[in-house]
Amino acid sequence: MDKQLTEDQWKKRLTPEQYKILRDRGTEAPFSGKFLKNKETGMYTCAACGAKLFKSDHKFDSGTGWPSFYDVFSSDAVKLNEDNRHGMRRVEVSCANCGSHLGHVFNDAPDQPTGMRFCINSACLGFEPKNKNDKS
Repeated sequence: MDKQLTEDQWKKRLTPEQYKILRDRGTEAPFSGKFLKNKETGMYTCAACGAKLFKSDHKFDSGTGWPSFYDVFSSDAVKLNEDNRHGMRRVEVSCANCGSHLGHVFNDAPDQPTGMRFCINSACLGFEPKNKNDKS
């Protein structure tokens, strides 16, 4: 399991930007991420370990500059932790499999089915397009 990697191993596996965000809890500049405008059907995965995180049909345009999702792939896909860094009170979202930082979740999307906005850095995500022959 990827939880056992050392920080040196993570540095070798990830790009410098991914390491800064996934392992040092950083963020990418708004409106800069490669998945912000992605409209393909498929599954968003953790860029660090490949765990399934978000379905493409749960993605919506929040206008905030980061990919936003109203729900997770499964209830055990992510961990939520209180984050009081930078003088703000937020809820951090991390990958339940490897513990990597993904972004934050906010209860500010009343127009979405759950009312939640998982605000996730593109650099933290991989994407597996849905196979056109896949019936699931």
